Amino acid sequence: MTKLVRAAAALALSAALAATGCAPRSDGDGGSGGDQKVTMWMYPVVPDEARHKELWDQMVSRFEQANPGIEVEIEFFPWKQRDEAIQTALTSRTAPDLIYLIPDQLAAYQKSIEPIDEHLGQQRVAELLPNAKEAVTLDGAMMGAPMLTSANPLLCNKAAFEKAGVTDYPSTWQDVIDIAPRFSENGMHAISYSAVPTQTLNLTFYPVLWQAGGTVFDDKRAAFDSPEGREALEYLTTLQQAGALDPDALTTALELEQTAFAGGRSGCAWDFAPKDLASQIGEENVVVLPPLKGKESVGYGTVGTIAMFKDAKNKEAAGKFAAFATDPANSVDFLTAAGYFSPVAGKGPDYSQDPILSEIEKTLPDMRFGELHPQARAVMGALAPEIQAALLGQKSPEQALGDAAAAAESIIGQP
Repeated sequence: MTKLVRAAAALALSAALAATGCAPRSDGDGGSGGDQKVTMWMYPVVPDEARHKELWDQMVSRFEQANPGIEVEIEFFPWKQRDEAIQTALTSRTAPDLIYLIPDQLAAYQKSIEPIDEHLGQQRVAELLPNAKEAVTLDGAMMGAPMLTSANPLLCNKAAFEKAGVTDYPSTWQDVIDIAPRFSENGMHAISYSAVPTQTLNLTFYPVLWQAGGTVFDDKRAAFDSPEGREALEYLTTLQQAGALDPDALTTALELEQTAFAGGRSGCAWDFAPKDLASQIGEENVVVLPPLKGKESVGYGTVGTIAMFKDAKNKEAAGKFAAFATDPANSVDFLTAAGYFSPVAGKGPDYSQDPILSEIEKTLPDMRFGELHPQARAVMGALAPEIQAALLGQKSPEQALGDAAAAAESIIGQP
């Protein structure tokens, strides 16, 4: 019998986590109804909580029917403080067998994760999008089974362009500089860019850095304080000084409906979830474009994976479920409900009738799925306020990046 933790149980588990720092884990004896038991932690990927759990219920039921003797139990947790809960569970040896992780978490927990290549099989691995496979590969091994991908290309507001009298959408950094005065003349801004330190740099500065040909890390050392890094930050400060960036977004964490972009006062952005925009500005006004090009055209996306901890008691059974759940043939309903894409080339939901998602899907090859470094999030925390300081004119780009690099080296320590 399928056992999924329902809403009340999830709340109880969350309370237990807050009180004790760990979550319960059953012994791997299979309990009632199974010779082997597999446990997994999952997070709210589908916005509709009831639908999310229903889809996993169906997934587990199909798997258990096809694999008699294996019982799967999924526990649902909120995004908030997920890393604290994971770290505590690992320390107390109460972690599940499987867990949903994104690339930078794979790097952070690499020492505790079992490579999963062999459980997926050569054909599945060969079919993965190259950038999706790269995003989950560390030291030559895949640390998570890719289940979904997303993309954050350049998004522009057609109505805002019409109001500004601009007929051509930008494709390069220079194009933005060229159209910015037209927006300014109409009391508008060419770009909405969030510099609030609580916003992930994956969605803000890192795409600009990548477009300049730079990278955050090189051989596990901080590498953003480079000619490419300075070029990226100087580009943003140039836009800010020209009035091309929405000033409110530089200092205030705004809900989508509060932004200049949603209000039709800003032309383009790359840090909003595309699926949320249609309800704000109208589907007909959402223009999906490739990421801006500096030296390269590249944006940020994510890969959601199912990873296996080394302490999993039934690795063969856990590997079977990870492979089953991440097979596009089994996950298509899940991907459709969440509005994501398959990491397997040529498979997944049919978005041909969706004017927004069908265009976004075309940009998947242009995406980079984060930085694989165990201290990626800590370094981001040091860099984000320095980026904001530069955009507010409090520091030069060179000083901001230099100060952030010094902090990053302190975080990373000696190789």
